[in-house]
Amino acid sequence: MVDSQPVLNSSTVLLVGVNDWLTRFAVTLETRTDATVHTVGTKAEASDIVRNRIIDCLISGDTLEGATGLELLKEIRTETTTLPVVLCTAAGSEAIASDAIKAGVTDYIALTDPIEGMADELIERTERVIRSARRSATQLDRARQFDAIFNDSRTATWVLDPDGSLARVNETAREMVDVDVETIVGEPFWTLPWWAKTGTKSTDVQQIVENAFDGRFGNAVVTQPPHVGDPRVIDLSVRPVENERGDLVSIVVEGVDITERVDLERDLRQSEELHRVTLNNMTDTVLITNEAGEYTYVCPNVHFIFGYTADEIHEQGTIDDLLGTDLFDCEELAEDGVLKNIETTATDKAGREHTLLINVREVSIQDGTLLFSCRDITKRKQREEALATLQETARDFLYAETHQEIAQHVVDDTPVVLDLDASAFYLFDADANELRPTARSATMRELTGPLPTVHADGETLSGYSFVEDEALFFDDVHEADRLENQATDLRSTAYIPLGNHGVFVAGSDRVGVFDDVTRELADLLAATAEAALDRVTRESRLRKQDRTLQAQNEQLTALNRINETIREIDQALVQAETREEIDHTVCELLTGEDRFRFAWLGTIDRTTDTVEPRAWAGSEQGYLDSQAFAIDASAGEPAGQTAATGDVTMVTNVAAGLREDPWRKAALARDYLSVLSIPLVYNDLTHGVLTVYAPTQDAFDDTTKAVLAEFGETIASALSAIERKNALLTTSMTRVKFAIDDPAFILSRLARDAACTLSYQGGVQQSTEGSHVFVTVDDGTVPDVVDAASQLVGIDDVQQISTDGEGSVLRLRLTQPFLALELADHGAVFHEATADPTSTSLVIDIPDSIDVRTITQLVRETFSTVELRSKQTLDQSMERDLYSKFLEKLTSRQLEVIQTAYYSGFFESPRENTGEDVAETLGISPPAFYKHSRTVQRKLFETLFEEHNVSISGTEEFNN
Repeated sequence: MVDSQPVLNSSTVLLVGVNDWLTRFAVTLETRTDATVHTVGTKAEASDIVRNRIIDCLISGDTLEGATGLELLKEIRTETTTLPVVLCTAAGSEAIASDAIKAGVTDYIALTDPIEGMADELIERTERVIRSARRSATQLDRARQFDAIFNDSRTATWVLDPDGSLARVNETAREMVDVDVETIVGEPFWTLPWWAKTGTKSTDVQQIVENAFDGRFGNAVVTQPPHVGDPRVIDLSVRPVENERGDLVSIVVEGVDITERVDLERDLRQSEELHRVTLNNMTDTVLITNEAGEYTYVCPNVHFIFGYTADEIHEQGTIDDLLGTDLFDCEELAEDGVLKNIETTATDKAGREHTLLINVREVSIQDGTLLFSCRDITKRKQREEALATLQETARDFLYAETHQEIAQHVVDDTPVVLDLDASAFYLFDADANELRPTARSATMRELTGPLPTVHADGETLSGYSFVEDEALFFDDVHEADRLENQATDLRSTAYIPLGNHGVFVAGSDRVGVFDDVTRELADLLAATAEAALDRVTRESRLRKQDRTLQAQNEQLTALNRINETIREIDQALVQAETREEIDHTVCELLTGEDRFRFAWLGTIDRTTDTVEPRAWAGSEQGYLDSQAFAIDASAGEPAGQTAATGDVTMVTNVAAGLREDPWRKAALARDYLSVLSIPLVYNDLTHGVLTVYAPTQDAFDDTTKAVLAEFGETIASALSAIERKNALLTTSMTRVKFAIDDPAFILSRLARDAACTLSYQGGVQQSTEGSHVFVTVDDGTVPDVVDAASQLVGIDDVQQISTDGEGSVLRLRLTQPFLALELADHGAVFHEATADPTSTSLVIDIPDSIDVRTITQLVRETFSTVELRSKQTLDQSMERDLYSKFLEKLTSRQLEVIQTAYYSGFFESPRENTGEDVAETLGISPPAFYKHSRTVQRKLFETLFEEHNVSISGTEEFNN
């Protein structure tokens, strides 16, 4: 449909002829417009349609069946001269064109070949002639109406030029001024000699005429005294007449003789009773007729409704000519005597239609037998119809789901509710602080052009109405200060705010159309729209809340399932005895009960830079064999990305980027639509990667990601615990010696600052205050070491345990965890460390159950420069068994006490420190120290003699 053809869309077009292009053009019209199209081939058929149907345009080819297009045109013009006729000919000639113009053709088109290229031109010219015909018809109707008003014998009418000079005068005005009009035509209206005779100031008349120059109406009452002629009272009204562009083209002055009305009012004031009756019935007209419908009485105020005088009503004949036939049932009237509230329509003298409410009563007044009481309810009827439409609009609002739908409903119903064709609806965009035009009528588009988006700052009329929450009504919007579009053809305009939602705009190209009823209906329409917008906003907010709650419930359900799975896995991890059992349990429980489609655990192999699968469960379908899980942080399978970055990798939609990443094709073939890969890291030691696949997109959200990431730490912790347990049970181990160069290592830094050699040979304790480390000082003085230690932020406190010259023992409290603790978490033993001002060496015992490469990796990740010096295999089955059993029996406090006593020289002979000295170092009482010491000695002997039944020979072997 062609949006630029609004007139054609509502028109009926008749195509006449046998030309092939007519058939194609008919199809084009029906497909590209909403016009009603009829097609005939003969002159007779076309003439019959013109006589019997209402059509808006006739398009004829040059060839008809048995006739020509020119012959058809001549016959049509015998029927009507106003119907637009377009003659199209393929053989264009000036002779045919000249004959067509003489015959009264509206438009003549010479077709070219191919015809398809002229479809747009044919549509446009058809639109043009229809629009022109309608415009001419409108102008003709207006001219007829004006002539009817101008020739009204009851009203004196003067027509003035735009400068106020007299141009035309009707007969009533000629008789009133009693002046030879030809002598004053062309003179200013206010210079008429008649004004001076009536005692009216010419300046007053000039003032009301000059008001019309500005587009304003004016009124004045002129009293003609008896010495001038018959005493009369004239009501003058002056109104400007503007063209479509708003330019003043003439001024019309009307004078109505209201002498009778004035006299009547004076007489009515003389009688209180008559005055009361007049007030009660001023708007009603009473007519009395005989049985034949002939008037016997006509109320003097009959012209208020019908525009006729009482004499003119008498001259019309019977009341049927005024109110129509079959107004009431005579038998029903004879039975009831009175019939009330009969609704009918009647046309007044000016051609305007009125809705009347009639009461008919049988009477016997002189020669009259029927009394008709007529009340004009046109305004009330219009209001009722508007309110009915408004009710339908409100009902439609109940089913509207968006603000845009409501806006369109309001614009569509405005012509019926307010009798205004121009309307628009602005909705407020709070984010941009703007009023955006959401809906507008076609008339509004024609009068104003495109409606711009308005900033809600009060600088424009719509913005001011919205910000100030004030309804604005203008008889002529061009007089408003804030009018942004000075070129608009709108005149009467209303701006009504819609609460926080926007502004409703309605108007007309006529001045002064807003009466009290129209304003009230406009306010009602806006209030109804605002209520509907409030409802949609509330329901939208509720729907959004429902969606949020539903999403949260779904998230909670999924999270509960995941937590349930994790609890099951946690229980299984506690009971697991081997690494393989943990691996398979995790994968099987994650994929059990349709939780996830596939899960697998992989080991990071740094020698090949790949992730090697070691356990899996679920629907694998050969996926692991189809991929090489390269360690790559920027691309590749999620498991490889996680191995490279050490972070969780989440892919919510595997289908995205299908052609960039080859692994996605293999995943989609197995219905893996989303993936989550989790690093298994505990205390900076990596135990591999866990990767889970789901059969739906967006199966993993941020909460699930966080929960499974913590779960990865739990799995890594369980694997570390298995390694520690296996390390305690292992009788064979590898002793590895490293040379490190890292100034951040606390022993290296202290040895360099104090210019000494420090030796660590065990004794790390972790308490709530930090890590305690026992070191032996060689090649340096203890005061220098203590002073240097107090300057380091990594050492919180230093205590001297023994004072054996250069072999003194110090207990350092560190602010950061010591490497020995982290190694212990993985089953390895920090056996020895020696640091001097230039070098540092470490000795670590690694059980055979732990991969030496894993511990080596941990050491390399801890220090900046690491060199592996030596590896030695040891067999300490009995020693490790006794040591493990012994440590299991001690509390952390007991171990701290006995280590401090040992390094303090308490067990030397002679003792380097007494029990009281050691107790003071530990911050406990001497009895508490001796109690702890005896308890530890008892547990040691119990381990040696009772649980293991160690013989003397065995003891000697152990000591050796």
